[in-house]
Amino acid sequence: MKYVLNCLVLLVLITSCSKIEENNDPIIGIWKHTVKTATNTNKLVVDNEEWIFNDVYLGRFHGYKNGQVVYLTDFKWSVNNDIYMISYPGTDFPFDFIEMKETEDGTILLRMEGKIFAAKQ
Repeated sequence: MKYVLNCLVLLVLITSCSKIEENNDPIIGIWKHTVKTATNTNKLVVDNEEWIFNDVYLGRFHGYKNGQVVYLTDFKWSVNNDIYMISYPGTDFPFDFIEMKETEDGTILLRMEGKIFAAKQ
């Protein structure tokens, strides 16, 4: 009987302490950017870029050329003082530092130097 009681207490502790926080960050979703050419040091050339941000601070980047996926990689993201940092582990991509802005045309992400990074879909 004591064993059953201990198991019940342990079960109550585990279920009450394992609450997952909800992430409602506005960056979550799909962001796209159409570019003339975007080349990294691997000579990857794309005409469309897409970032899919999820709620566990991870995401997936797609590079498209003529409608076909030519590059696919995962990324990590974080936010500090409204500045988002995106890293691409296992690639030669540099870190991206961006901020979110509301415009008449919708929500966009801007690089720190003011260039458009992507628009929310």
